[in-house]
Amino acid sequence: MNKGFITLGFAALLVTSLSASQAFAGPSIAQYDEPKYPANFTHFDYADPDAPNDGDMNFQNYDELQSYDSMNPFLVRGAPAPDLKNLMFDTLMQRSWDELASEYPLIADDVEVAQDGKSATFHINPKARFSNGDPITAADVKYSFDTLASHQVSPIYNSQFANISRASVIDRLTVRFDFREARRDGPLIAGDLPVFSPKWGMKADGTRPSFDQISDVPPVASGPYLIEQRKNDKQITYRRNPDYWAANLPSRRGMYRFRRITFRLFTDHYTSLEDFKAGHTDMRVEYSSLTWARKYVGRNFTNGSLKKGEFPDGPAQMQGMFFNTRKPQFADIRVRHALTLAFDYDWLNRLTFYGQYRRTGSYFQDSPFGAQDMPDAKELTLLEPYRSALPAAVFGPMLKPPDTIPPHSLRANLREAQALLNEAGWTYRDGALRDANGTPMTIEVMDDQPGMDKVILPYVEQLQTLGIQAHLRELDSALYEKRMDAFDFDMTTYIYGPVTIPGGELTRRFGSAAASQTGSENYPGIRSKAADAMIDAALKAQTLSDLQTATRALDRILINGYYIVPEYYTPNTRVGYRARMGFPQVLPHSYYAEDWLIDYWFVKPVSSATVAQTH
Repeated sequence: MNKGFITLGFAALLVTSLSASQAFAGPSIAQYDEPKYPANFTHFDYADPDAPNDGDMNFQNYDELQSYDSMNPFLVRGAPAPDLKNLMFDTLMQRSWDELASEYPLIADDVEVAQDGKSATFHINPKARFSNGDPITAADVKYSFDTLASHQVSPIYNSQFANISRASVIDRLTVRFDFREARRDGPLIAGDLPVFSPKWGMKADGTRPSFDQISDVPPVASGPYLIEQRKNDKQITYRRNPDYWAANLPSRRGMYRFRRITFRLFTDHYTSLEDFKAGHTDMRVEYSSLTWARKYVGRNFTNGSLKKGEFPDGPAQMQGMFFNTRKPQFADIRVRHALTLAFDYDWLNRLTFYGQYRRTGSYFQDSPFGAQDMPDAKELTLLEPYRSALPAAVFGPMLKPPDTIPPHSLRANLREAQALLNEAGWTYRDGALRDANGTPMTIEVMDDQPGMDKVILPYVEQLQTLGIQAHLRELDSALYEKRMDAFDFDMTTYIYGPVTIPGGELTRRFGSAAASQTGSENYPGIRSKAADAMIDAALKAQTLSDLQTATRALDRILINGYYIVPEYYTPNTRVGYRARMGFPQVLPHSYYAEDWLIDYWFVKPVSSATVAQTH
């Protein structure tokens, strides 16, 4: 996550000042309304500035990594070391986790938005330093932008900053970003820029290889931690930089309470769980309902040295089995619709998930940006020009995922699926579902998590019932990532992480241009002029209402396009932790679970380590 502080001498102006007809200047900025925290705030509500900051913490697989081979989190190739970007790279501004979209000072201590909204100028805090002690300058910020806007890095980053046309050095501590379009999120996206030194990767003779060749050199970065030890590709220890200049900034106070953080990566869930139950791991986010319900037991739970906690969180992720529409068997929407009908979520939730999950029905689940029942007049205005290219259902009630709750049944859903497949030219003959040329339909469902077999295998069985030659292919995480980057898959389970407020990620995930960009997040290969238009409307929205209209219309297009077999989500974050671990009593509204634990939890004083906490 991003990071910030300085003594703020004047109040932030209202965010309505970000409209294209007004200028804005202030230390804090918000996309809509005004920043929650005043100029003299001391820390975020969800941070505990009085928490101890001298404990060490052991963590396990971060972001499902089973191994890593890179010290550069910005490249397409390689698997970066766990949590490297969060722990070692600060951004110009810090987003708060209890607002829709607001930023507070970090590397930059002031921002000014031009009257026409086409540029934003940031002033660098003169105290800002890189990990090697060098001051951070406007030239360093420009170098970071130019690098992340280039084709040397993953499209996730150069597309994130695509609306920034250039960065210009005004003076030693002042940098201006010019925008291609005047958008309300423009200054905040610039504020999200990770900053690193041009000396990263520099050789003794003063030369530096191209950025995409810098993968095995520890970063000269701007964040709070340094790499202390790398034992192999499955273990790394970070040490908090004792000279980290931003430790007492308001948007940093109460963060990063661990002196050392060690990640140990396991190749299977059983071993990692037993390691935690033995007390060797301090915290563990649990994603398996079966494990949570049945296996968080044993001596250390009985004696209180290990605990379980469920913590509410904000907007839900979109998790599902993605169709790769680049593959010919998925080109027809009727085929994708049919294959969606073969997934029996209700049976899984009842018999496998212990009723812990809810069905995903929106790309903006549990968020004000998801579609609601019938489209309103404003949505219809956006959608109408594309009526002929869209399914009629887009203009009706919001589509609900198929269910098997009586009077519905899996048998009835499979009959409907068979009819749709027949309409699309696929018929069952000679022991297989075949197209007009006699070619059988084959589907490889790819995954890198052994625990997902209990979800995928029953689905594969239903596909086989339809005559499809389907099978599960389990890969290690490194090969999985390589194939995903190259869009080399038929179907796979993937998660679009939740966002507090939709923005640039819409282009990366659903934009037509991203469908052909290696390493982008448009894994389904969505190419839709209607979706592109809704994304454009969202990015240009001048009011929160306009943004909601655009994202709700986009939600209807995506759901009715059947690009994903929607799966499920849990409304709570499930955490197992040692009793010695503490956490702030105020939770953020929206957070990435692992980063919340790493950024804001702490080791309690020994005298209180056995005191029970309530949630």
